[in-house]
Amino acid sequence: MAEERAKGIRVFLVDDHVVVRRGIARIVQGEDDMEVVGEAGDGGEAVQAVLRLRPDVVLMDIGMPTVSGIDAARQIHEAVPDSRVLMLTVYDQEDILFRALQAGASGYVLKGATVDEVLRAIRTVYAGEVFIHPSMTAKLVRDYLNRLQSGDAQDESAKLSAREREVLPLLAEGLANQEIAQRLHISPYTVQTYCQRIMEKLDLHSRTELLKYALRKGLIRLE
Repeated sequence: MAEERAKGIRVFLVDDHVVVRRGIARIVQGEDDMEVVGEAGDGGEAVQAVLRLRPDVVLMDIGMPTVSGIDAARQIHEAVPDSRVLMLTVYDQEDILFRALQAGASGYVLKGATVDEVLRAIRTVYAGEVFIHPSMTAKLVRDYLNRLQSGDAQDESAKLSAREREVLPLLAEGLANQEIAQRLHISPYTVQTYCQRIMEKLDLHSRTELLKYALRKGLIRLE
């Protein structure tokens, strides 16, 4: 039985509240395809442990002492990119969501989520996909619709050429220029040119703004 469990999703838990960690640990350990391989109460402690244990998924709080979850996610993403970071937090602000994604997090779940949602999020990021809590996605959609009704948002994508509309979602998904070039059978230099044009036409100034735009437009797939 132990050998079978070792083949499951190896999860590392990070939260400064012991009771929260223990509760999540019981949930994870109750799944046949998951096991908890370690815990930490601070982002700095988590980074050191992840470097040693190299878990599949790091389920991490954001607001912690010493080193925040976002700073820890950035360090983990840079040092151990194969370990997927899934944020589990009380913060439902868009800016914090995008800061987490920019830091390298693969998912974002609110602490009000159901057990099934948390487990689905773990399995989703383990599979290499992105998971955003449904309520956060709904908030992005509502915000965009409000902007449309107020006249603040226009269909900026109409300004883009057909090829630029192909490049846009690939950029938003975080693919490197070389990867996009291979997928579209064009040169990396051409991809860079398209990227610059897209940013200029949509009045975007960073990959975070690009991701936010793509989420609102439904250009990238969320679970």
